[in-house]
Amino acid sequence: MKIRFAVLIVVATLGLLLLLLGCSQGKADQNAPGAVKVEVVPDLDSNNFTVDHPERFPLATASEYRATPEMNVTGVVTPDIARTVPVISLATGKVVEIRARLGDTVKKGQLLLRVQSSDIAGAFSDYRKAVNDERLARVQLERGQLLYDKGAISKSSLEVFEDAEQDAMVTLETTEEHLHLLGLDKRRPGGLVDIYAPVSGVITDQEVTNAAGVQGLSGPNPFTISDVSYVWIVCDVYENALPQVQLGDIADIHLTAYPDKVLKGRVSNIGAILDPNIRTAKVRLEVENPGLMRLGMFVTATFHGKGVETHAAIPATAILHLHDRQWVYTPTTQAGHFRRMEVVAGNILPGNLQEVKSGLKPGDKVVLQALMMQTTVEK
Repeated sequence: MKIRFAVLIVVATLGLLLLLLGCSQGKADQNAPGAVKVEVVPDLDSNNFTVDHPERFPLATASEYRATPEMNVTGVVTPDIARTVPVISLATGKVVEIRARLGDTVKKGQLLLRVQSSDIAGAFSDYRKAVNDERLARVQLERGQLLYDKGAISKSSLEVFEDAEQDAMVTLETTEEHLHLLGLDKRRPGGLVDIYAPVSGVITDQEVTNAAGVQGLSGPNPFTISDVSYVWIVCDVYENALPQVQLGDIADIHLTAYPDKVLKGRVSNIGAILDPNIRTAKVRLEVENPGLMRLGMFVTATFHGKGVETHAAIPATAILHLHDRQWVYTPTTQAGHFRRMEVVAGNILPGNLQEVKSGLKPGDKVVLQALMMQTTVEK
């Protein structure tokens, strides 16, 4: 019994020695040269972090950058109303042929559609009757003049013939003008009227299809043509930013589809009514279209202020772009302690620098490689 108890004591002692030896061996491997492991201890604030090897993250100092103040707003390309012309049909009838479609570019005088109309037949009928009446009135006047010269009728009777001829001439001229307004040739009678483009431009609205009815002036216009050589940019500017916009100011227009192109627009109108829901006013810019802008495009308009502002400038690598927002890591007064701060980044500057419009000031220190810090924090 004593021997068995002694054996158990020896076994337990050997196991304890092996356990202690393994622990000491593990500590030696962790502290071996070249095996430095950075441990991150999160703070109660999710934007604060403590790093046990801060020397791995070099810092950069924000420099001073002086620039004119800028304000960026979004806008939409719309047609210039003064350059938008409706295509009208003076005749009521049925569309028998369409020569143009929505979105087509047309020239002034180009045939757009043909309408079969009873108004045309009526107009030609009135014209032919007016021609016959005028011919008869002229013949009667000539006969009356002959009788008057021979003393067969009185002066008053001759005046009746003259008045009838004048009335017939007025009726003839009126029916001729009616044909002209309908776009008809009096020498080519028929039941069709051709409708031509009044100006050159792009068809931005179409209200007719084949076999559809046209109501003339009382109905919708068959087409609307817009001259897009000049367009409007309509922007929404918040109430508190309206003092930064003045009539006649020049703004830079940036197109999403063509990021390398910068156009110029002039402020031609500042809306007198605010949107009660989002507290914005409509600001209209007039822009010459080089052919790149399409109606309905979204653009960014940059307004430049009159004074000069001082901003910070830091290496572009110090800015972390995360979820459509910009962040930087800054050290605190406590060693190894960093804080993630949101900033508003601006333009890219020479020397791989980037402007910071708010969130930092010149002289502040930031982590040079923000992405490396973010990757370490997320581990």
